[in-house]
Amino acid sequence: MKKALVFLADGCEMCEALCVVDVLRRAGIKVVTAGVTGERVVSSHNVEIKADVLLSEVKEDDWNLVFCPGGMPGATNLASSSLVNSLILSAYNKGRVVSAICASPAVVFGPLGIIKSGKATCYPGCEEFAPGIDFVSDGVVVDGNVVTGKSAGWAFDLGLKLISLLLGDDKAEKVRASIYYKD
Repeated sequence: MKKALVFLADGCEMCEALCVVDVLRRAGIKVVTAGVTGERVVSSHNVEIKADVLLSEVKEDDWNLVFCPGGMPGATNLASSSLVNSLILSAYNKGRVVSAICASPAVVFGPLGIIKSGKATCYPGCEEFAPGIDFVSDGVVVDGNVVTGKSAGWAFDLGLKLISLLLGDDKAEKVRASIYYKD
């Protein structure tokens, strides 16, 4: 069974986090949400989310995917965690899928040096957090094992792309059809 780790921090964008969690779970992927700022995380729009585990309880594992939702200050809260950064780099260096959406490609991935110019997207205006990297305006971008999404409006597309990468296009299509997304 494929396993995904989703980081949750105060100020995260709830739609991005939970949309991706939902579609991954529908595909049969074991998803673990890790609370970076506590067990109960308050989203950027004041919705409380209960994480499955605290980040401090997460062990380096063979995660097939690690995912960073965006939102502010959620992305900066993720970026300031040495454990989040370590888990991302470990997965990246093992060739596992690392994914971020909205502000997180620039705020979290940018400083880690895992984004190449012209090979990632982020929320417009967040480019300033990653000087020297040219972001594209596409909704979802795949560059090797780095997958980025532009914004909350692209969360379903990102989640379905992650399913496609982990389980194949047929599984992603089954999940897409089951939720009547873009039907």
